[in-house]
Amino acid sequence: MSACSSIETKLTQELEPSHLEVINESYLHNVEPGKESHVRIVIVSQKFKNLNLVKRHQLIYKQIDNELEGPIHAISLHTFTDSEWKERNETAQESPDCLGGMKTEET
Repeated sequence: MSACSSIETKLTQELEPSHLEVINESYLHNVEPGKESHVRIVIVSQKFKNLNLVKRHQLIYKQIDNELEGPIHAISLHTFTDSEWKERNETAQESPDCLGGMKTEET
């Protein structure tokens, strides 16, 4: 099972999201083709209600600790309750451009 599939399964089971996107953004970075090293997660769950951003992230980290110790190098988390998701017109901010790890041209 791929790391992204594993993450999706774990988060679905534990957080019962009404919306979940697990996106492999590794192709945007200087990694070998097919790698799963950079992942963006957009998740909407009522289990986030009354939790601040740090607590929400900790809840996710707890579920995907094996993937974070293994193939995942970087993770971008976008966590919302149903009402927050609706307020944002069901959209999450795009990931920023990669600022590091790029090959430099030799002169």
